[in-house]
Amino acid sequence: MEFTELADYAIPAGALVEWLPCATGPWVPDPRPVSYIHEAHLNRSAAGAGDKSWLGTAFEISGPLDVDAFRVALGRWIDRHEVLRSHTVLEPSSGEITRHTVPIGGIDIGVVSHGYDASSQDNFDHLHRLFDDYASPHSWPSYVFATLTPRGGDGPFTVFFAADHSIIDGFSIVLVAHEIAALYREASTGSAANLFPVGSYVDFGAVEREQMADMEAEKAAVEIWRKALGTDGLPQFPLPIGERGTDSQNGLSTWLLDAEQSKAFSSTCAAAGVGYFAGLLGGLAAVGREVAGSDQFEVVTPVHTRSAQAWAGALGWFVGLCPVEFAVGSDCSFGDLATRAAESIASVKPAAAVPFDRIGEHLETPIRPRFVVSYMDVRFVPEAAQWPEWNARALRSKAYTHDVYIWINRTPQGLNLAVRYPGNETANAAVHAYVAALRRTVEEIVAEPDTGTSGSYSSVVFETVS
Repeated sequence: MEFTELADYAIPAGALVEWLPCATGPWVPDPRPVSYIHEAHLNRSAAGAGDKSWLGTAFEISGPLDVDAFRVALGRWIDRHEVLRSHTVLEPSSGEITRHTVPIGGIDIGVVSHGYDASSQDNFDHLHRLFDDYASPHSWPSYVFATLTPRGGDGPFTVFFAADHSIIDGFSIVLVAHEIAALYREASTGSAANLFPVGSYVDFGAVEREQMADMEAEKAAVEIWRKALGTDGLPQFPLPIGERGTDSQNGLSTWLLDAEQSKAFSSTCAAAGVGYFAGLLGGLAAVGREVAGSDQFEVVTPVHTRSAQAWAGALGWFVGLCPVEFAVGSDCSFGDLATRAAESIASVKPAAAVPFDRIGEHLETPIRPRFVVSYMDVRFVPEAAQWPEWNARALRSKAYTHDVYIWINRTPQGLNLAVRYPGNETANAAVHAYVAALRRTVEEIVAEPDTGTSGSYSSVVFETVS
């Protein structure tokens, strides 16, 4: 599944309908605390940072829209994920956060139709305003649904969903299409959705607070981040990205490998004794050496915190961060770099176990990554093979920060890469050069024949600058 902005999704002319959750049951005081990352997000957004930080998805469902069945499906989905029925309020003067939650069955869905004469541009403008206005950490609902039926009405309709980042992460997003489509089929045809049980992100916040009693683990995480911050702060993108500006960031999405090439890359990594992600980091390290002469690879990478089966399919923000760093020599083979990447990942694992905002409190400096590489293997998400047929896409809001984020997703269709970066010519040229070099690198790893000396592709040596 590609990960892009809404502007990169083909939005047709036609009938736009909003589906707005409304609480009909009581708002019950809920003593469970928010997660550390949720708390930090509330504070940052209240201070004017991190506003309009929603994630979303768009996908098609075949056949004409059955309004009643879709209302039922959304109601059942909201019942399934408690975080969608829970609201938190930050008191700015005291910093206190209170929570209220609506019981199962206490949400109704209001339907607002906008007719059949809207143009593609009008529909895009309306959706963008809708997402920006509703997907806020300080309002409930902090999420919103819309559907779009092309003129004629017979045909597949498109589902749009957006939620504030405080209650959803990148992995949550790739689960949405399957769950809503399955619940819609159940409501319209009687075919059982067969969704596996999930836990509640509201419960996770309480569990996370209890787990922070391990002082030794916290001390180890603090030391890892202290070293990563050093004297110059967290790592930056290896090429110049221009001066800090106020414009929104640019984006890039591309496929690096098809499905067969991705399997071959996986085999190469296995032959080198490392996992797929370590192989990718090894390739990225070689790219930094090639395009920027970097003799050290440094990046921050997200790590999921779905440590229990209950959180495996739950909606929420289950993410920690790790600073990865290792040396890059001019004569390093792929096996060398991938092995160093794997060793670095293993050594910094304790950093992900402690929320990075808590680390920032200990170090008295905020943890604000400037160069991030995220990796997800989503091949086994239910019905992931249908994403191209469904025209499914993961979406993100506009960003205005001065950093570079790279998302790499391994899907049934191959290896997809998405980047967001500062909206200036310097960053645009740098990122395109970097991505082109990465494409060449992974293709060379896949295509290089067995040398017969090591029995694997780990003997490939990258061409690097001195």
